[in-house]
Order: sequence, then structure tokens, then C-alpha cells
Amino acid sequence: MIYTTEVQNMCPVAKGAKHDPAPIPEEGKWVYAKEISDISGFTHGIGWCAPQQGCCKLSLNVKEGIIEEALIETIGCSGMTHSAAMAAEILQGKTILEALNTDLVCDAINVAMRELFLQIVYGRTQSAFSDDGLSIGAGLEDLGKGLRSQVGTMYGTKAKGVRYLEMAEGYVTELALDADDQVIGYKFVSLGKMTDFIKNGDDPNTAWEKASGSYGRVQDAVKFIDPRKE
Repeated sequence: MIYTTEVQNMCPVAKGAKHDPAPIPEEGKWVYAKEISDISGFTHGIGWCAPQQGCCKLSLNVKEGIIEEALIETIGCSGMTHSAAMAAEILQGKTILEALNTDLVCDAINVAMRELFLQIVYGRTQSAFSDDGLSIGAGLEDLGKGLRSQVGTMYGTKAKGVRYLEMAEGYVTELALDADDQVIGYKFVSLGKMTDFIKNGDDPNTAWEKASGSYGRVQDAVKFIDPRKE
């Protein structure tokens, strides 16, 4: 270490009170974080790209500073899905400091990593007050049995009104309308469940019926419309 002449010529002055870092909540404990290895937690966060044309939801499960689990969900940009595939390989096994300073291929994923880093090192995680945190694999719970992201896609115009296209339950097949042409419910098919049924041997038509459902006052509908064609 190199000191300037001015510093070398200074007389030493003893340090007074010791101010430790403030304790942060981590997995049911209060931790004085001084090293990256002191950090543990599970949390989610959102990032966006510079032109704000796409976003990423990033979920990380960190144990003793190491990213043990990463879930990357993207929307709005076709190239971002390929970036997410690369980032999912890059992230696991890195310390959160390494990950913060690694190019995760896409602006939105990098921004999400930055936002999650702040949450984690400040103790603002989903698992802050959970004893021993969440087990590895907890990131998949948000996806449900079909392991598909929950996506909502709605479209509307002043001239023709609203169209529900995709709900958390799945792909919307029909909108239920009342006598005033107002939406009172919808029918849907869960594409994740349908795919699983087909993989287990059902023919596509049977799988479609088994994976279909409805929401709202569908039984009171005066008519149904296909939101993609009508």
C-alpha cells in the first residue's frame, strides 16, 4: 500500500468508538453482515431494459453468499428469452457480488440482479423472518404444477371494447357476455396441464377437455365470443 508524503508525516490518532454494521434480518436471525458469506435470503424482483420494451422477474435463493437457485421469467422481448437461458446457467454457483458484476446478457436481467442485490444485502427478503429460510426449489412454487409462468394479457380498444387473452389460469378461449355485452366471465384452457395430459398418453382433444375450466358467471351468459377472432 502506498501512502503520500503528507500522510506519512502525520502523527497517529487512536480510533474511538467501534460502530458495527446495523443488524439485518436473515432467515429468522439477526446478522451483522461484514462478508458476502454472511448473506442469505430468498427474494423476487423486477428489472427492465433501457428502452423499457421488456422486463424480467428474477427469483434468487442465496445461502451463505452463494446463489443456489435462480428463476428467470421474461416478457416483452423475444431476444430476452434466450438471454434468460444463458443467465440461468451463469447465475447458479456465483456469489451475489460476482453476479452483480457479471454481464447477464440482457439489460432487464442485469437491472433485476441489481435490485435483488439491494434487497438481499439490506435484509429485505421474502424469507427474512423464516427460520432457516426457504429450501432450494422454493422458486418453482410460484409456477404451480404445470411449471409455467403466470401471465396476464389483456387488450382493449375504445371502438370494440376489451379482450381477455391470457389469465393466471391459462389461455382464454371464450369471453362470456351478458345481455348488455358486458364481460361476466370467461372460459380457459391450462396449456401446462394440457401438455402434461398429452405426455401421459391422452389424445389432444381429451387433454383439451380435461384442462379446460371457467371463471365468473359463465352459466348466465347470453353469448360467447372468441377474444382472438370476434
